[in-house]
Amino acid sequence: MTSIARHKTAMVRDALSRPMSMVVSDSLIAPGRTVFDYGCGRGDDLRHLEALGYQASGWDPGHRPDAEHCHADVVNLGYVVNVIEDRAERARTLAAAWELAKRVLVVSARLVWDARDLVGRRHSDGVITRTGTFQKFYEQPELAAWITQVLGVTPVAAAPGIFYVFRCEEDQQQFLHDRVHTYRPRVRIDPHERYESTKELLSPLFDFMSAHARPPRTLELDTGAQEAIKVEFGSVGRAQKLIYAVTGDDYWEQVRIQRRAELLVYIAMSRFGRRPRFSQLARTLQTDVKVHFGTYKDACIQGDRMLVATGDPMLVFVSARSSKVGKQTPSALYVHRSALGELPPLLRVYEGCARVLSGNVERANMIKLSVVKPQVSYLSYPKFDKDAHPVLESAVTVNLRHLTVDWRDYSKSDNPPLLHRKEEFVSESDPRRDLYARLTRAEMRAGLYSDPSRIGSLHGWERQLMATQYQVFGHRLRKMA
Repeated sequence: MTSIARHKTAMVRDALSRPMSMVVSDSLIAPGRTVFDYGCGRGDDLRHLEALGYQASGWDPGHRPDAEHCHADVVNLGYVVNVIEDRAERARTLAAAWELAKRVLVVSARLVWDARDLVGRRHSDGVITRTGTFQKFYEQPELAAWITQVLGVTPVAAAPGIFYVFRCEEDQQQFLHDRVHTYRPRVRIDPHERYESTKELLSPLFDFMSAHARPPRTLELDTGAQEAIKVEFGSVGRAQKLIYAVTGDDYWEQVRIQRRAELLVYIAMSRFGRRPRFSQLARTLQTDVKVHFGTYKDACIQGDRMLVATGDPMLVFVSARSSKVGKQTPSALYVHRSALGELPPLLRVYEGCARVLSGNVERANMIKLSVVKPQVSYLSYPKFDKDAHPVLESAVTVNLRHLTVDWRDYSKSDNPPLLHRKEEFVSESDPRRDLYARLTRAEMRAGLYSDPSRIGSLHGWERQLMATQYQVFGHRLRKMA
């Protein structure tokens, strides 16, 4: 009988684990909510959560066997199921953790690409490593299907290898809605003494109106902010009139268009899994749907049409070519993550379909939307902001036809791909766009782009700079001495 050293899989962490970091960034942990770490290892996540002011406890069979199993708002099953070699026990562990979760269960496991450099021998449906530990490596869709099979609940992909299982449908829909990329145009405030003197007071009202493209209904605005506005203006309605007076109709029409598109993207994506009933939506979301679509039924019909359209290659191609943001190539549209909210709604649904499978790829800041095959790639350029020509570190590619998620590592390559013309990837409102554009114009005048096929990789670009006797410092081009 093979002896498995499960206790050796517990890692020492000097920061929050990836699943817990995702939970914090996704605002699933809030003051007053409790966290239970099922299989907490040495308890590093517990210490970090407590340091951040959260109430956290945990149990581990090897390091905290006597700790109590506690019900909690958020239960974390972090990289536990992949180290259990017995399939039945693996399923029981998942079910036991789910029983403790009052709001959401976080399930994470290692994916097949983590095994590429692993040395070990086959055992059951995984491998025994050289240290005597067991590892089961999952495909992303495989992990989702297994969770669904064991719990009878469809999980939501939070990131590659991380899934959320929500107890309440309303919580799940609010999370999915909040994941839709948003964009608001720049607002021009006409000079107005009354507005300037009360700008801070009006900020919560302005933010709500801008986010929802409508005035707030009763109890939708923070009570304290609402009372303060009433004291100053006599009523919230008078404050709204002042805001409209200093901003102009064009801004609010653009906001309305953007909000309607955001709702359409969310409703289209809600078709995955089980679309919620109208009564299962948060009240504010219900009101948004009524204001911008009239009825939930009409919104769903339009959302379904949008979802079906993403399967038509010609519609995807035409939508990509009509996009006002992103860099066009013969085979794809590349766009910086910060500008995703400005894509045409069809492309936002197209990208959303990929995210249903992969979840958020945390380090990816560039998205490649293929127009020749149903495929979306999430590209990581860690030094995009700092380097004039950042190099590619990694890519996660989602194939929508084959329902696969793959990862490719460029960090060890001595000749990785790199970017040019950074201004084409970002929004026109990006504050550094002019800086990027000035460099591009200088490089074009210097003849650096005379043969684009030679400069797509680091070595090719360096040879071109040397041949033309130029150097790039920051975002400026200089002639070599």
